[in-house]
Amino acid sequence: MKTYPLFFLLEGQNCLVIGGGPVAARKVERLCQAGGNVLVLTKDISQELIDLKKKYEFKLEQRAYKQTDLQAQSIVIAASDDKILNVEIANIAKANNILVNVVNQPNAGNFIVPSMIERQPISIAISTGGASPVLARLLRARLETLIPSHYGKLAELMAKFRENAKQKFPDLHKRRQFWEKALSGKISELLFSGQVQLAEHYLETMFNRTYAEEDHKGEVYLVGGGPGEPDLLTFRALRLMQQADVVLFDRLVSPSIVDLVNQDAERIYVGKQRSNHSLPQQEINQLLVDLAKQGKHVLRLKGGDPFIFGRGGEEIELLTENHIPFQIVPGITAASGCSTYAGIPLTHRDYAQSCLFITGHLKDGSMNLNWQALVQPQQTLAVYMGTHGLDILSRELISHGMASDTPAAIIQQGTTEQQNVYTSTLAILPDMPKQFDIKPPSMIIIGEVVKLREKLAWFELTKN
Repeated sequence: MKTYPLFFLLEGQNCLVIGGGPVAARKVERLCQAGGNVLVLTKDISQELIDLKKKYEFKLEQRAYKQTDLQAQSIVIAASDDKILNVEIANIAKANNILVNVVNQPNAGNFIVPSMIERQPISIAISTGGASPVLARLLRARLETLIPSHYGKLAELMAKFRENAKQKFPDLHKRRQFWEKALSGKISELLFSGQVQLAEHYLETMFNRTYAEEDHKGEVYLVGGGPGEPDLLTFRALRLMQQADVVLFDRLVSPSIVDLVNQDAERIYVGKQRSNHSLPQQEINQLLVDLAKQGKHVLRLKGGDPFIFGRGGEEIELLTENHIPFQIVPGITAASGCSTYAGIPLTHRDYAQSCLFITGHLKDGSMNLNWQALVQPQQTLAVYMGTHGLDILSRELISHGMASDTPAAIIQQGTTEQQNVYTSTLAILPDMPKQFDIKPPSMIIIGEVVKLREKLAWFELTKN
């Protein structure tokens, strides 16, 4: 190990920053956040420093550095444009046992500023020993996705009950076991979802050893898996997917997303195809209740968003009736994800000021929609589950006044590497599935905004 990691209590300590560019400004901000008495010396004051002066208290002097400026300093940051000067400052500081960091020259100083993840009061530092700051930033970005923003509240809750735990469990081993149990279950999830008071209630319950009935129940996570690309999942969705004991997933959830679920979780396929439901919706609703009553953490994983043609409302109604705790995690709905990856904005100042999400699902061979409301100028139609009813959709829209040459597009397996986009007009739209063998999952966009695809088809460029 080339460097020794530590966290320095900077409150009230004198800190000197030499330099006034954007990098120096970032160092000044971090020092101010940590409570240091900061002095900045620079010949040229950047806009970043001017903006920082509006937020933080620090001294800013527009002049050259002098050797006497190092006196009584605890930390020095050499961030000037003069590399030779930076090294000279570092050598003098080290000779006087002052902590010094030289920007972009890690070996010149005696400490390195790490890449930081902040979850106050938690701080996580990442360092590559100066070998690759870019790699440190990439690692930080990866860890940001794994550490919920509310982790700081978890630390605050532990601090609040720390003395209680010491009195209740004098034995260190038993105390550690208690905290591990408390923090790996319901309490942490309540905090992560913003229910701080309820989390405190359950922690107090654990101290009193009086477990409420709900403690023996499981929980249901109703999670939107988005349109297909795993990178479009939310942080919370990924976290809950890793905590599940059992997952119920739909046909529209891509295999690459199912693969991200806890490897030990039981997998139950409940997908629905046209006229072929592997499990009726009522049975899915009841299965969620039954599994939760067995004490399991149940992940209900849906394509897109649970509350946009996802029947999520029906599922949580039964959960509520049975007093089953649940969380709902929104996902990027197919209309937004697919149109974006196809280069078709749903709204545009020159083409569309409104957008309607509709379902083209056939029931008893018919499509019951408010056709007159759909045929409006400067409006985009985003049609879910409409591939098999395109003939009815096209005929009714035209008969109610929509121009037959209105641009239209079918986006198949949108946002994935297998995405294909087929453009046409409303009149010939019904011929497209047979001509190109288009199958679900597919999204249909109708409106003048489809014209923009010729200019904005960005995703195809990244694939090529």
